[in-house]
Amino acid sequence: MKILVYQTAFLGDLILTTPLVESLKKLYPDSFLTVLSKPFGQEVFKNNPFVDKLIVFDKSKDSTFQLIKNLRKERYDIAISPHRSHRASYVLFLSNIPKRIGFDKAGFSFLYTDVVPHRFDGTHEIDRNLKLLEKLPNYNPSLVEKNPKLFLSDEEDRFFENFSLKSKSYIAVAPGSKWETKRWTVSGFAETVDTLMKKGEEVVIIGSKEDEDFVNQILSKVKSKPLNLVGKTNLRQTFSIVKHSKILISNDSAPVHMAVSFDVPVVDIYGPTVKEFGFYPYKNGYVVEIEGLKCRPCGLHGHKQCPIKTHECMEKITADMVLEKVYKLIK
Repeated sequence: MKILVYQTAFLGDLILTTPLVESLKKLYPDSFLTVLSKPFGQEVFKNNPFVDKLIVFDKSKDSTFQLIKNLRKERYDIAISPHRSHRASYVLFLSNIPKRIGFDKAGFSFLYTDVVPHRFDGTHEIDRNLKLLEKLPNYNPSLVEKNPKLFLSDEEDRFFENFSLKSKSYIAVAPGSKWETKRWTVSGFAETVDTLMKKGEEVVIIGSKEDEDFVNQILSKVKSKPLNLVGKTNLRQTFSIVKHSKILISNDSAPVHMAVSFDVPVVDIYGPTVKEFGFYPYKNGYVVEIEGLKCRPCGLHGHKQCPIKTHECMEKITADMVLEKVYKLIK
């Protein structure tokens, strides 16, 4: 049997798809399992023992028509799409895959042979995705795996040692986000870092090159000197830094799901988004948020600017609120 998993959403979404992939392989151990994803899927699924093939599809460069032609040649028996885009629906339909499972809220969902309800009712994204498996023949819930996983080589695993760090001795802080309104405040991060370091904690700041400007604003306000690795590590190296941290402090973004994959406790800072969307830490973590604001949520992902110009969902979160959760996890 040949099975295709179609997930071309964001990095965090792809990490949260790993339990679906593992569960599929356990349900059908003799199957040939392919994952179709954006280019960063090469980092997410590297060394993953449950994936037989990875198809990289860059929506900004690659031809959708050619993708359909290639998928037709593969003659897949089953396709499962946690991604709710119109493109996913029609690509799988035009690829002549006989059984296609997706969500009822997907664009062109009528093109699927089987649909599963998708609701933002507090159900975690992992559990929502795993519901898709219930449409499979011979579905066995006892074989379903719920924990996300990332697999590092021995060399990648030891990368954190390059900075004279000791495993589980430092706190990782991920201030970045693609959406500006999902970033906590510069002053909040700065005060949190300073307070932790005054108490003797080692702090490592992580992020991509796109986060450098925001992180430099934070560093301009801190009196202490945390280890700044923003823009200095690739994705696999960042996995290693997160894996060996004792706690991660992050906005509602992909690093949260990296940490959960390695059983690292998380303090997750929420602003324009809400837990009901289902992307909170799946286990071993706290969410910090301002409840009762009528403007929340203002979107599934956040915005470049606050729609009502206040950004009070983040401005009202204090360093003390975040630190309280950090200390609980330390204890």
